[in-house]
Amino acid sequence: MPPAKRLEVAIGDITLSLSNLEKVLYPRVGFTKGQVIDYYTRIAPVLLAHLRDRPLTMKRYPNGVEDKFFYEKRCPSHAPAWVQTASVWSGRNEGNLDYCLCQDLPTLVWLANLADLELHTPMARAPEMTSPTMIAFDLDPGPPANVVQCARVALELRRAFEFWSLEAFPKTSGSKGMQVYLPLNTPSTYEATREFSKGLAHLLARRDPENILIDMNKSRRAGKIFVDWSQNDRHKTTVNAYSLRAMDAPTVSTPLTWDEVSDIADGDAMAFTSDQVLERVSSMGDLFAPVQTLEQELPS
Repeated sequence: MPPAKRLEVAIGDITLSLSNLEKVLYPRVGFTKGQVIDYYTRIAPVLLAHLRDRPLTMKRYPNGVEDKFFYEKRCPSHAPAWVQTASVWSGRNEGNLDYCLCQDLPTLVWLANLADLELHTPMARAPEMTSPTMIAFDLDPGPPANVVQCARVALELRRAFEFWSLEAFPKTSGSKGMQVYLPLNTPSTYEATREFSKGLAHLLARRDPENILIDMNKSRRAGKIFVDWSQNDRHKTTVNAYSLRAMDAPTVSTPLTWDEVSDIADGDAMAFTSDQVLERVSSMGDLFAPVQTLEQELPS
């Protein structure tokens, strides 16, 4: 008998109808939609804190990572009534859009069932969308540079933060690069975070122009690390911690220790799949938890 196309599951008092669980979304490793849902269900105890109150931009792969994808900002009209939303100004062309908020496990499972493999969120929480709670630096290597060179730049960022007695937190992008987050959780504005991140990126590029650049022209990035500070804008998002990525295998944007970043900088390149991340969280806890709670102020 062929497998059932739909499965009814109960999460608390909410019943979800899950479809096509055997559908392969990562063809090269045979990773199915059912396994995607299983990963997000098991990582939920740490993931949900990083998603809560942050309007979600979905990146959906209905036919798997080797087929077409699409971004979805507006929460779908078919969303269940229990999926919370936030109205967010998205520019003059789009006006206010109702974004999904992933506040609980049923919503997370519902999103995974939509093949929303990647979870992208802004620097701010609803409804205070003009007040970022953190700063992100996205380190993107231009081949033949790779995550090893990214780690070296991440350590430079850490040294700069330590000068101001600030604490930052690194993670892999889950793709080819690395990201460094500076938690604030104190009153701030995008104007302030943008100027700070831009100034620091410029400083790094001036100090080491052979290896670091802030030029968005991809043709100039060969062998260098692009320090993207522009994510610190109210209309931008970054991939959330513990989100899957649409790569050949189900890699995850994975929080790291600074000792691990040092190991990567010494040539020990690291990438983590969903199973490995679940094992890490079981033994190490949520390395990214302070990003949501640690209160720090930008230097004046």
